[in-house]
Amino acid sequence: MQHHSRFAIYYVPPRHAPLYQFGAAWLGYDGYSGEPLPPVGDVADWRAITEEPRGYGFHATLKPPFALAEGATVDRLIDTCRVFAAKPRAIPLITPKVDAIGGFLAVVPSAPSAELQQLAADCVRDFDGLRAPLTEADRARRRPEALSAPQRDYLERWGYPYVMDQFRFHMTLTGRLPELQRAALLAQLQQRFAELALDHCAIDRIVLCQQQDHAPFRVIGEFQLERDDLRLRRLGFPNR
Repeated sequence: MQHHSRFAIYYVPPRHAPLYQFGAAWLGYDGYSGEPLPPVGDVADWRAITEEPRGYGFHATLKPPFALAEGATVDRLIDTCRVFAAKPRAIPLITPKVDAIGGFLAVVPSAPSAELQQLAADCVRDFDGLRAPLTEADRARRRPEALSAPQRDYLERWGYPYVMDQFRFHMTLTGRLPELQRAALLAQLQQRFAELALDHCAIDRIVLCQQQDHAPFRVIGEFQLERDDLRLRRLGFPNR
């Protein structure tokens, strides 16, 4: 029986990090083990609210899901991850918060980050040679008639409309919600998130995830990004 796999390059916090524990527990799925987690017990319609993001695990997309190009292999993809991670770069540092974005709720940066935009753009470009071309079904699913002209161009060039200047870093917590439900749940999630007391988060790793057939995405590789110490020293930061 032939299996269909998709891969993605995500930012996923380390398994034992408070941020990951918060997100995985809320979604009810551990992307490291591939196992479900007990549902939260005090949110009405929790399962329906979290159904869509649960299938992807708690993450932020850097290179959107793709099938491997003809002739590409998982080993080559893993090697590309290692090469990418080994390039010295400015490590984005964000102050995370829970907020509404496009009708759903997510963990997002409190302020824009040029380093984060650059990291995402680099991921889109550097892994694109391993991506299979869009199928007509893929294209139709993105509803190109509803996209802006730049987004349609990105869909054709990169296989996904929300990249480059259209990219917004987010770690999804819900599907799309009606306004009143979204506002009430936002206040509750913001209160839960505040208990973590996270004043910053370094986006200092990439994670390779795989989806087999229609199962949830699961982590199959973790890669620490190499920090550009020379650049940091110029800015007055100490060595590692």
